[in-house]
Amino acid sequence: MTLQQRIRRFIHRYIYIYEEMDREGASQRIKNGIWFRGPNVWILAFSIIIASVGLNVNSTAVIIGAMLISPLMGPIIGMGLALGTNDVDLLKNASKNLLVMVLISLVASTLFFILSPLSLVNPTELEARTSPTIYDVLIALFGGLAGILENSRKERGTVLSGVAIATALMPPLCTAGYGLAHWEMRFFLGAMYLFIINSVFITLATYLMVKYLRFKTVSGIDPVTAKRRRDLISAILTIVLVPSIWSAIVMIRENNFERNVQSVMENDRLVGPRTYISEYKIQGRAVEFILAGEPLSDSLKTAFLEKTGHYGIKDKQIHLTEHSFGMSEKDMDNIVSEIYSRTEAEINENDRVMEALKGRLNAMEKRLDGLAGMNDSLYTENQRLRHLADSLAGPDKKQKR
Repeated sequence: MTLQQRIRRFIHRYIYIYEEMDREGASQRIKNGIWFRGPNVWILAFSIIIASVGLNVNSTAVIIGAMLISPLMGPIIGMGLALGTNDVDLLKNASKNLLVMVLISLVASTLFFILSPLSLVNPTELEARTSPTIYDVLIALFGGLAGILENSRKERGTVLSGVAIATALMPPLCTAGYGLAHWEMRFFLGAMYLFIINSVFITLATYLMVKYLRFKTVSGIDPVTAKRRRDLISAILTIVLVPSIWSAIVMIRENNFERNVQSVMENDRLVGPRTYISEYKIQGRAVEFILAGEPLSDSLKTAFLEKTGHYGIKDKQIHLTEHSFGMSEKDMDNIVSEIYSRTEAEINENDRVMEALKGRLNAMEKRLDGLAGMNDSLYTENQRLRHLADSLAGPDKKQKR
């Protein structure tokens, strides 16, 4: 057996999955999970209330609980199975049940937020579901792949719980309900877009894995219909992907811009001899620096803008607002002295560290010199012993002759 064959056999042993799959059992479980009647209706209602309450009070733990309870995943995986096996009836039933679930979730969450007297000043959990990016696409895709694999294997574990948490479905719908209740279209559109991303890419992941695992198809499909289906899937994926990629680009740019502003605050907060940046406000990729102290001259403003240019912040992105708080000269001197003292303290600390490192380096050099001297002494002693041994061995050599 060649080395290449051994490598292939080794890899095959770890990644081969067909023997661990139960395709018929998986198909039946997925089909049973699409139905929206009986217990599923009540479970959906409970998860809607739990998710809405969690979003309303900014509780991550409560929102996670709603994700685990929600039965929304069933019809979405069912749609992927239907596409992969060409089961038209299953596709119709799964789509219809998903649509009913979505409408009920939106209506219930909207009513909840209309009736709720609590309105947070900073609803971070709601905000987190209004700006989906390409990273959410990746989460939905790989979460869907893990979900269908877990559904398909003979010995099932707890993977589906993790998939339900990672690919959140209920919180975006409840966030959309919040947007409707307060007429905040930013919340409604952003959250619905996140829900569409999760639904589309979980369906795509299921479809791909069903094809890869060779699930039994219900009926054949002619080449023309197959091509139309591929074209439709490609168009849907493109429509969903493009905004998420752009949103990710915007997010990365804004994050880098904020990091650059932080660098300015850490290194160049003192703008003039008696003027410093008291605070700043960021809006997108623009920043307002609020200055305290004496008014800046044009030359000092120009010098400051040149410094910010080194941090990647352009002049047109900066707005300077000067405020004089009526401080006395003594107070201003104290503030400037404090800034200088902090800088001096940092320099002194760096010098102290450098001196300590130099001391350790000198000590190591001395130890190396000592080891080198010891090595020379050992070499000299070795030579002396050899000469002594030769002199002692001399008479014996003469007798043997």
